[in-house]
Amino acid sequence: MSTPERPVLSPCVNICALDDDDICTGCQRTVEEITRWSRMDNTERRKVLELCHERAKSSGLVWMIGAKPQN
Repeated sequence: MSTPERPVLSPCVNICALDDDDICTGCQRTVEEITRWSRMDNTERRKVLELCHERAKSSGLVWMIGAKPQN
């Protein structure tokens, strides 16, 4: 018998403020993603986390060490 998978944790960092595009400046989730989080399964949550990471990279919040600079 397999152990049930633990829920993917929320990326919330308690810096809850929306930017002009309604993206949270703390966790990089959209308002819809934040409100739906508790009803998402782990697959959906992982997709949202990937989107959050991409948003953070695009906005310069995450630097990719060893990545080639985009011109």
